[in-house]
Amino acid sequence: MTQQKKNNKVWFITGASRGFGRVWTEAALKRGDKVVATARNLARIAALKEEYGENVLTLELDVTQPEQVKTAVAQAHAHFGRLDIVLNNAGYSLVGTIEEASADEVRAMYDTNVFGALSVIQAALPLLRKQGGGHILGTSSNLGHVTLPVIGYYSSSKWAFEAIHESLAAEVKDFGIKVTIIEPGAYATEFGSPDSLKFAAGLDIYTDYKAKFFETLKSMKRGDPDATPSAIFQVVDAENPPLRFFLGSHCLPWVRTAYAERLALWEEWENVSNSAQGVSR
Repeated sequence: MTQQKKNNKVWFITGASRGFGRVWTEAALKRGDKVVATARNLARIAALKEEYGENVLTLELDVTQPEQVKTAVAQAHAHFGRLDIVLNNAGYSLVGTIEEASADEVRAMYDTNVFGALSVIQAALPLLRKQGGGHILGTSSNLGHVTLPVIGYYSSSKWAFEAIHESLAAEVKDFGIKVTIIEPGAYATEFGSPDSLKFAAGLDIYTDYKAKFFETLKSMKRGDPDATPSAIFQVVDAENPPLRFFLGSHCLPWVRTAYAERLALWEEWENVSNSAQGVSR
């Protein structure tokens, strides 16, 4: 892995009030970088200004409001003169089986997890092109490759998130803009708090199934979020950062198994698949 000499960077971070967003915001500031920290509730990040002074700009931002996003990104760029890292971290999970969750609940989650991130990216790209480069990071999940029941809609939002960023990486490479998808496993963050979870109205038929599912989740080992900044800094300081980056030790074994099973299944049905090709025209 090739690393460039670290220069002070300017970050734009959504969802900076808690979880990874807060951890990475404070870690970046502690290493001497400058950060534009955004959150829906400005009061939750007010202490950052008191502690880090002129190195931080705190902005109120609801990523589901495109015009507010444009204003915030422009203000951030004007304030520090550039944006080196644009980190989409805002998001939440919808808890409910595929049958239980309503279309409106799914749309609301996508408004934050997918369209909110898109608004930030589309607002930042003209500025990054003009300044000659930058690095777009997006907090996805290992559930961008595999799925779990009961949070299938959340997983689907991360699959969409992954596809968008992969296409984006190819489209902006020639402008000197880098793209990395951060894919955390399970961590002991506030992601399981009411602010990060919304529950669909339950159907009695799924009560026992969901109870077993939540018991399984409770037994899952979770990583320490405070152990993550060093890895994130290695990614953003690298001359050639990865498109995808697993955060934690549990992701790769799980995804490796899932992909092996998929390949085996496709290969099992390969002859039938090929028979559907017909005569080439």
